[in-house]
Amino acid sequence: MACCNKVYMQLFVALLVVAAAGPVSAAAAHLHFYMHDLLGDTAVQVVRGPRGMFGSTVVIDDLLTEGPASSSAVVGRAQGQYIVASVGSMDLMITMNVVLRSGPYAGSSVTVVGRDDTGAAVRELTVVGGTGQFRMARGYVLWKTIRPDLLELDVYVNP
Repeated sequence: MACCNKVYMQLFVALLVVAAAGPVSAAAAHLHFYMHDLLGDTAVQVVRGPRGMFGSTVVIDDLLTEGPASSSAVVGRAQGQYIVASVGSMDLMITMNVVLRSGPYAGSSVTVVGRDDTGAAVRELTVVGGTGQFRMARGYVLWKTIRPDLLELDVYVNP
């Protein structure tokens, strides 16, 4: 009987080690593209803040392209929202899905959440998950404003 308990205990410990290691996943990915944020077209203000800009909410379905020109190859869409979350400045709370429609990750998405201090040259947001090849992903996004309607995004994902 003690022999069986020892075997069960060893099996239990082995299962714990496998569970702690987590699922086997693909290698890390670096995605680079441009987000075309066209206010009044693919970015629509749905709430106007009651006191200035604070609380204003914009819903987005922005085009993502390989290059900065809107005519360059389409990679996917950035779908979500941003909210002016500061009383005294243009700090935004961003929640969006980066939905990839072409290339090796077509059909997958990355979920991004974070603070966008629009006064900073480069901002960092958090990858909190994803779908498809990026299921349960973690990582970060570095983005910078090229001009008011164009952002450059570097997405670093650990699927």
